[in-house]
Amino acid sequence: MNSTIYLAGGCFWCIEAVFQRLKGVQKVVSGYTGGHIKNPAYREVCTGRTGHAEAVEVTFDKKQIRLLDILLIFFNVHDPTTLNRQGNDQGTQYRSAIFYTDEKQKKTIESVIQQIELEKIYEQQLVTQVEAFSVFYPAEDTHHNYYNLHKEVPYCALTISPKLEKLKLYFKNYLD
Repeated sequence: MNSTIYLAGGCFWCIEAVFQRLKGVQKVVSGYTGGHIKNPAYREVCTGRTGHAEAVEVTFDKKQIRLLDILLIFFNVHDPTTLNRQGNDQGTQYRSAIFYTDEKQKKTIESVIQQIELEKIYEQQLVTQVEAFSVFYPAEDTHHNYYNLHKEVPYCALTISPKLEKLKLYFKNYLD
């Protein structure tokens, strides 16, 4: 049985590359959500004026990977304590956010966040926004499967590759 969750954790290339490697993840699509204009283009989203976050649509088989596991991996591969920023990427389009599709997802997300804060896993408070999903716009084709096609690009080598190494180190049992 498939389910879908929408995750924003900075640049969508990073989050896409991580979730493409997980067992039970059926599909990962980079795009935009959480904004206020229809069919935004990358150049518009980059201005920060559309309100959209760079996000990924993650479709997964709940029998192979739980939402809980997806969330734990998500919180480990980006910094959920920096407001509107991931590394050198700055702006509301790079915010940490999770867009839930039903009340069960919302409760699971809230429970995970509460547990992370209770255990003081991060020195600073989480700023991850939890929002009801409304609409998702797939990004332009040049943004899909970006890391796999451009590993040699400095941004990929310096930003995404370390996230994938962390994934291999801490979540190897989840890798496809």
